[in-house]
This record gives sequence, C-alpha cells and structure tokens, in this order.
Amino acid sequence: MSIPITDFTTNITYWDVPAGIVIAERLILYKQKIIAMEQAYNFDTVNQYNAFNDHETLHPLVSIVDFSKAKKRTGSRMTFGLYCIFLKEVHCGDLKYGCNYYDYEEGTLVFISPGQVIDVENKVDYYQPMGHGLVFHPDLVKGTSLAKSLNEYSFFSYNTNEALHLSEKERKTVFDCFSKIENELSQPVDKHSKKLIASNIELFLNYCERFYDRQFITRENINKGILEKFEALLNSYFGSEKPYNIGLPSVAYFADELHLSANYFGDLIKKETGKTAQEYIQNKIIDIAKNKIFDTNKNINEIAFELGFKYPQHFSRLFKQRVGYTPNEYRNLN
Repeated sequence: MSIPITDFTTNITYWDVPAGIVIAERLILYKQKIIAMEQAYNFDTVNQYNAFNDHETLHPLVSIVDFSKAKKRTGSRMTFGLYCIFLKEVHCGDLKYGCNYYDYEEGTLVFISPGQVIDVENKVDYYQPMGHGLVFHPDLVKGTSLAKSLNEYSFFSYNTNEALHLSEKERKTVFDCFSKIENELSQPVDKHSKKLIASNIELFLNYCERFYDRQFITRENINKGILEKFEALLNSYFGSEKPYNIGLPSVAYFADELHLSANYFGDLIKKETGKTAQEYIQNKIIDIAKNKIFDTNKNINEIAFELGFKYPQHFSRLFKQRVGYTPNEYRNLN
C-alpha cells in the first residue's frame, strides 16, 4: 500500500513509494548523519594518521602525506599528538579551532602542534581530500638541533585564521622541501637518516618563518589597523577602573580582545614597532605614570595601585629600569 509521506526538511510529499521503503531509507540517511556527526579521531602516531589517509608508513615517526590518495570522507573532530603542517587544496568545510573558525582556502599552510584539537563543522557532506602534509612525532627530533629550536617557531601556536597564505613561488619551495624529505624516507634507514630528515624539516620551517615575515609586510595596512586598535585598547584600559580592580593587563588580554592568538599578536607588534608587546605595554605604563607623578596630591603608592601594580615596589623597580630614576627622584627633578 502506498500512502502520502511528507519529508518536512524539503516539503516534498511521496505518493508513489511504499511507506515502509521511504521510512527505511530516511532512517538509514538519518543514522548515517548521526554517525558522521559523532566521528572523532585521536592521532598519537604517524602510522595512525597514515592509515586514516590510506598511506603507507615508510618511517614510524615522520610522513609526507598526499591527501588525494585518501578516500572521500566527511569532516570530523581530530585530536593530534603530532606536529602537522597541512597544505590544503580543497574546501573541506568550516574548520573550528578553539573558539575560532577558519574557512580553508586553497594554497594556505596550517600548523598544528601536539595537544591541539581541530573540528570540521561539516560532518555530513562527503568531499575528496586534496593537498599535501608533513606529519612528524615529537620523538623524531629528540637529540637533534631542531629539538632546541622547535619552540621558537611561534606559528605552531597561531590560530588557524592566522594561516600562512602562500604565493606560487613559495608553494614551489614548500613542495621542494617536501620532496627532499620524501626522498630521504624512500632510502634505507641508516645512522644518518634521522639527522638528515630533521635538518630538512628545520629548513622547511625556516622558509615558513621567512614567508610569515613576508605576509606581515604585505598585510601592512591590516597590521597598522591592529596596532591602532591596540593603542586604543591600552588607552581605554588605563582610562578605566580596570587597572585598580583587575591589575596590570597581559599580552594575552589584548590579543583576545583583538581576536588573535597571543603569539601571532606578539610577533605582529614586534614586526611593526621593533618592541615586544610586553615592552609596548610597559612603555604605555611609564608614560601614564610620568603624568601621574606630577600630581603631588597622590603619593607613589597610590599611583602604583592606580596603574594596576599589586606591590608598589614593583612599580618603582620598573620605573627605575626604564627612566633611570625612582618615581620620587623623578618627581623631585621635575
């Protein structure tokens, strides 16, 4: 018997299909969507990530991944115990990283470090992964020169909406670096393998550092806008009761206000001003302090508390370091 069944998601009414078949098909589709939405993966080894992408594991601690070899899939939530650098070449949904979203664009590099969680919001529509990636376990670099400098590559802590946008020439350099690593992986493992692979990864990361410097320069107008907003936020903060109630502001506080990661924000300020973000904040504190010191109705302790210092001696020490005089000496001189 056929009966009318309305699919309220599309407002289409089925008249000519047996009710049992329609209901069964809808239940299957619904179940598939629920399963897709619940997909979550933990990648603690290179072999796990290779298997996920239908890749052969040539080395247990490092891999160059060609995503086109992977089967079609939906988005998923992924937790990484690995360092990963992805050069995506296909739109695969809105990427959620922390509280921020990033819409994958072609030709961008995204950096992920161990402990980070990536969540692709679109867990229903299937897509064919495309692009390449470098994946390596932290154990790979232990005992190498890269182990000492790895934490200095601050872009591993950038938000995904601060990804590296590559020029065509830079893309060729990335592929050249990947090719060198891949070539080494195809060789029999010997006592030189680890050092050579780590050296090539370090070379690649040094190129990425150069590319980010270029990006800071080419986006100078955007950066200047951020610097102006930073200055306005500083003035607003010290013009309010926040220093007295909350204390001294941190770099992370202003980065959060500007919807940037602390590392990206700090690097941007350093590139634009030649000073660290912390130094920039401290300079603002000293400028405001100098004006307050001229108000002889307030003692130095009161000024320190108004600026957000928990202990007045910390204010005096900073002022002496920056100005060359204690606050009282500066007051007497002027």
